[in-house]
Amino acid sequence: MSKIKDAKMAGDGELELAWARANMPALMSIRKRFEREKPFRGLRIGVALHLEKKTGILLETLKAGGASVAASSCNPLTTDDRVAAALAREMEVYAWEGESASEYDWCLNKVLDSKPDIVIDDGCDLILLLHDKRKEMLANVRGACEETTTGVRRLKAMEREGKLKLPVIAVNDAYSKFLFDNRFGTGQSTVDAIMRATNVVLAGKRVVVVGFGWCGRGIAERMKGMGARVIVVEAAGVPHEGGASSYHRALEASYSGYDVMPLEEAARIGDIFVTATGNKHVIAGRHFELMKDGAIVANAGHFDVEIDAKGLREMAKKARRLGANLEEFELKNGRKVRLLSEGRLVNLARPSGQGHPIEIMDASFALQALCAEHIAAEGKKMLPAVHSVLAAVDENVARLVLEAKGIYLENMSAEQARYANSWKEGTE
Repeated sequence: MSKIKDAKMAGDGELELAWARANMPALMSIRKRFEREKPFRGLRIGVALHLEKKTGILLETLKAGGASVAASSCNPLTTDDRVAAALAREMEVYAWEGESASEYDWCLNKVLDSKPDIVIDDGCDLILLLHDKRKEMLANVRGACEETTTGVRRLKAMEREGKLKLPVIAVNDAYSKFLFDNRFGTGQSTVDAIMRATNVVLAGKRVVVVGFGWCGRGIAERMKGMGARVIVVEAAGVPHEGGASSYHRALEASYSGYDVMPLEEAARIGDIFVTATGNKHVIAGRHFELMKDGAIVANAGHFDVEIDAKGLREMAKKARRLGANLEEFELKNGRKVRLLSEGRLVNLARPSGQGHPIEIMDASFALQALCAEHIAAEGKKMLPAVHSVLAAVDENVARLVLEAKGIYLENMSAEQARYANSWKEGTE
């Protein structure tokens, strides 16, 4: 029933899953409760996520809760074939590293063929497919969860136009998700992937971070920590989380010690460029022509549209592959531009991309599991709209992660609690 690269890889995949289980205490505590309570009994869950070991533990948790699970990847390059083989022993899996565009679409459709009651998506491709070519299934889907900034933006655009026909929880917009996943997870995993693919030293390099949302902020922080000289690029008019404008983000970047300038200026002096905007062709032909010889370009946004990779290939007079995730393009001016992971998500494109650290995804997937549980219980009553993660769920996940680390908060005294909630007391 499943379609994977090689079932013989399952043994190695199980070792990967075992390591993840040992380092995801918050999600494992939820799994134990799910095993007792079976909140998904009789339900089918369709998933499009990056299929690697951390995702595997989420899928196991959903299955432990009584669900039948069908899963595909949300990106053609981000499947760990070992993990996919191990998971295929227990559930439907349609994914392999290096899918073509048509194969990718086929895998998404196979997930929908399982007739899911709940959908968990990363980037909104699965939800969009439901609304576009599989409309007949919409009435039977209780709701969905969306993992990424890019996906939530697409969903909100659908909602504004009256096109969204499902309740969708914007898991990405939970404050804890912004904090540990987008900021610390993307920051570390992007730096790690660039170093694995290139083996260059970051200290002293001028690293240009295009986009200073939560992901861009995390990348800039980690690059600065590695000794890089960070330049931030922000575009006016770009929507950001929490009501902040591009001007707020640029101001924050400046106060954080980064240089802030337009990309046309940064292109002339940058050594490494990383996009994290969720927008299209933010690095394009006019920028490549300005870059100095040997510039490295990578994308940390969900879709492969942020860097105009097609335009780069067309304008190059020579091209060669230097490694699994590294291509070199010689331009007509004689300068060479190095592109990582075909312009796809650098921190997850295998083999150099390993994804977010396990502990980070422990918290992110704990959010996913609890939001899916909420949809199982309440989805039929929810309006077709983009819904926020319940504050109690968001806080509960932060508490679970802290307690797993042995960290507990101090309790306020009764007097302090009264004071915090009163307007009558002031200066003594």
